[in-house]
Amino acid sequence: MSADEADAAVRYEPDDRCPERVSISVALQGVLLVVAPTVLLASFAAQASDQDDSYVSWAVFAALLASGILTAWQASRVGRFGAGLVFMVSASPSYVAISILALSEGGPTMLSSLTAAAAISYVLLSFWLPKLRKIITPLVSGTVLMLIAVTLLPVCFNGIRNVPDGTLAAGGPIVGLVTLIAATGLALRARGAWRIWAPLITIGAGCGVALLFGMYDAGVIVEAPWIGLPGAGFPDFEPNFGVSFWSLLPVFALVALVDGIKNIGDNVLVQQHSWRTRRVTDFRRVQGSINVTGAGLVLAGAVGSPPLCSYGTYSVALTSFTQVAARRVGVYIGAGLVAVALLPKLSAVLLAVPGPVAGSYLLSIAGLLFVGGIRTALHGGLGARDAVILGVAFALGAGIEQDTLIADLLGDVWGPLANNGVMVGAFSAVVMVMLSNFIGGRDRSRLDATLSTACLPELDEFLSGLAARLRWNDVSTQRLRSAGEETLMSLVDLDETAPNGAVPRLIVVARPADAVVELEFMAVFDDENLEDRLAYLGEEAEAAPGSVDASAMTLRLLRHYTSSVQHQKYHGLDVVTVQVSGSR
Repeated sequence: MSADEADAAVRYEPDDRCPERVSISVALQGVLLVVAPTVLLASFAAQASDQDDSYVSWAVFAALLASGILTAWQASRVGRFGAGLVFMVSASPSYVAISILALSEGGPTMLSSLTAAAAISYVLLSFWLPKLRKIITPLVSGTVLMLIAVTLLPVCFNGIRNVPDGTLAAGGPIVGLVTLIAATGLALRARGAWRIWAPLITIGAGCGVALLFGMYDAGVIVEAPWIGLPGAGFPDFEPNFGVSFWSLLPVFALVALVDGIKNIGDNVLVQQHSWRTRRVTDFRRVQGSINVTGAGLVLAGAVGSPPLCSYGTYSVALTSFTQVAARRVGVYIGAGLVAVALLPKLSAVLLAVPGPVAGSYLLSIAGLLFVGGIRTALHGGLGARDAVILGVAFALGAGIEQDTLIADLLGDVWGPLANNGVMVGAFSAVVMVMLSNFIGGRDRSRLDATLSTACLPELDEFLSGLAARLRWNDVSTQRLRSAGEETLMSLVDLDETAPNGAVPRLIVVARPADAVVELEFMAVFDDENLEDRLAYLGEEAEAAPGSVDASAMTLRLLRHYTSSVQHQKYHGLDVVTVQVSGSR
């Protein structure tokens, strides 16, 4: 289902009052979507690092509890916290490999400390999002996601090889193959309700074959109580800020930052599927989601849960199938996850899943994560410069995962940090992107002014000078000046409704490229979004072609003079970007 089809099919938007019966029914389906990956990922990292059963049980309980609280919080938009959408929270596959490292180095205490400390990335991302958008580009995020998938592969195959004593060694690969076939087949063919049940069907198919090989331990389910809390396993908080902590902290912070960037894309996706009519992304909801996810890392560290992250794919699948996007459903999903956390018998069913099943299931997730990284990196096209950045950064990261050359040179203090392929690849990509921005930004120009019609002569002089430096002809120069004027008038028109009456500051940044100038207008606004109005103009023209007001005429002229218009809203900042083509 396309985004437009999903939007048209929505029966209950986020702020609509959804009937109680419908809300509960949809919430139960949402719980089914989240429970399986949350339990499997939480238990897999603990078991792969040889933690005892008491911690495994506690990690699963804490992950379900924290996921429930955060899912409900995301739906409840309070101040700058929460997306106000059905945005489900679950354990993140991005953290599995580094969680195993943390547990192996310092046990649950080390993992809890690193999880809580990594929340600083979300705080920085929330406050610096408008400025980071030029550095943490889709190219950087895509590179990191691809490297995370690469680091997961050895972990997955170790799980597939992990068979109980006394069972056939070949049983692991056979069970893993059946699980992978089930996951792939459902991903390719599942529609409607089958998408909701796909994770459980995949795990069920793998466990059915594992039972034939004697790998499924039903005793775990029999021994688990129906209701209660884990008797032990809560990590003792005695932070050890040694070499292991400081070598792993940058990696955790980086993965948290990348998950935060992915959180932005997921939130955009959820917004596109939550309304009956297509809307431009409200980045204030994005920042609210980031704030909750950052607070969620602190909560996860405090209760001993593995790191968590918000996932839009679960929400989109649920909304597309049920046509319900009411945020009340998100609150009920959160309550359902907390209830499952208090029912050990239910989570024990998934805790008993054999290693080959869990490893193969995670392998399918790693494959999708790698493809998602490719799509992210290719967002907006892949020019020659971007191709070099992607290729070099990925090659460095993947190579470091296979060899300890740099780590051996740096010694015991800095060696562990340089031995992480995700960290090296991400650092390389960021440095190359910044260098590329610096080289490409040497010709950029900037204008600081007050957002009002009084600054029009100053803006016109600024753009005329820019066109003269580029040696554009008269027609292109006039187009550039007209585009700047109409953009300014559109922003002034939007600012007239500002409740505080304050006149915001206007910053215009011009970035020349090949036969194109990108103009970025930055100012502070409240609610109205320029792209919403541009999208509305086409419908208005068809409905009433004779009724056009002055502001609508301004927007039509802006669309005529420019090749693209984008508007993004942040807390305290609006960014309008237009592109104008020209020639000499």
